[in-house]
Amino acid sequence: MHTKSNYIRPFMMTIGMLLSVMTLSAQSVFELVKDNPNFVASDYGVYPDSDLTALTPAPKGMKPFYVSHYGRHGSRYLNSFKAFEEPYNTLTKADSLGALTPMGKTVMKTIKQLYDDSHGRWGDITEVGKNQVRGIARRMYSNFPEVFRGKAFVDAYSTLVTRCVLSMGAAAQQLVAENPKLQLTLNSSYENMLFMNHQDKMLRDSMLTPHVRKVFAVYAANHRPYYPRLMKVLFNDTAFVRQHVDVQWFCYYLVKTALIQRNVQNYLEAYPLLTLFTSKDLYQFWEQENAWWYVTYGFSPLTNSVEPYSQCELLRKFITDADSIIAGSQHGATLRFGHETVILPLACLLGINGYDYQTNDLEELEVKGWWASKVFPMASNIQLVFYRKNANDKDVLVKVLLNEKEATLPLPSDIAPYYKWSDFREFYLKRIAEGESALSRERNRIHTHLLNHSE
Repeated sequence: MHTKSNYIRPFMMTIGMLLSVMTLSAQSVFELVKDNPNFVASDYGVYPDSDLTALTPAPKGMKPFYVSHYGRHGSRYLNSFKAFEEPYNTLTKADSLGALTPMGKTVMKTIKQLYDDSHGRWGDITEVGKNQVRGIARRMYSNFPEVFRGKAFVDAYSTLVTRCVLSMGAAAQQLVAENPKLQLTLNSSYENMLFMNHQDKMLRDSMLTPHVRKVFAVYAANHRPYYPRLMKVLFNDTAFVRQHVDVQWFCYYLVKTALIQRNVQNYLEAYPLLTLFTSKDLYQFWEQENAWWYVTYGFSPLTNSVEPYSQCELLRKFITDADSIIAGSQHGATLRFGHETVILPLACLLGINGYDYQTNDLEELEVKGWWASKVFPMASNIQLVFYRKNANDKDVLVKVLLNEKEATLPLPSDIAPYYKWSDFREFYLKRIAEGESALSRERNRIHTHLLNHSE
């Protein structure tokens, strides 16, 4: 048995090492963007399956018997035509007035090509996305063969969105190809949305007060990319740019269009729009995006540090499902397929790799390693892997993988990345209770505010 005192020193050493690594790595964000422009893509990022590392062997005698997973759908097309519309309409107007350079004409034709290929497929999963999910399922099977041996169960859930249903199907197909004996069930029902895709839009919108918007606006202004060079690359008439181009929005949507290209196989044959931007342009774009995701989905004190609690029901589901499996002799997996707006707050709620970090100063995010890009690319996933010696062993261990890499939790352990399930369960049930109380207070505050302003 491990006593509390036995945990303290290793725990503090782990935290110290983690903070040190995060600080050192955060200092090289700009270099990272230079080496890997895809990093700025945040939720448009292609799944980093070429950057995986070996997993730490389990303690002696411990074998995996259960995997509990939540994953984002694989790479998709843009959700709507808006990202194409803003730059395309501006470019076509400039073209009609003879205000485009040769490069401007190339970009205009490229956007038209991407739009035509996307029409009628808005938000659909791509072949790139299906391959991502298949690869994750294949590696899950390979990494934890004991979980999927024989007639293991696989219970899979998805949200009602087609790309999530098809992601679930792609993963299921891969696992059955690995082991045709698997006992597979697929579920996609509104009944499950409380834990599969719980969104409290009214709460989130109410958090974005004029003060919060002002704080973010000040930060954004200090980190705003300026594009005079790019305007000269695309347009030959400065008067046209001055009179007809909303430079910030034009470039914002042009970057978004550029970042989605790697998610669609056909797009890769088109002109690489990302090459239009300098590393500094992309870095500053990332700074703004990262801060926005923190304010709206992280434990930001600016928004009363409550948004990650929106995933309390999902975390409770992880715990109750695990309790049920631990109490019996089954082995297998529970797979869930949803969205980045669940993955990110769930990672924060769990405190994976320090993502439960809280600060009023948005300038600290980069230095402290709060980088949304590392959490929720396309096909991003959180896996809890459970270990025990045999079906009668109640001293269960668990480890967490973020995008298939071992991650830390804010729990004491002298065998990290493995943690005692009893410690995990106690800690997070308490965090869930605290979160639900915090959400209740916020909703009551909002209700009172609305009543007072309706009179």
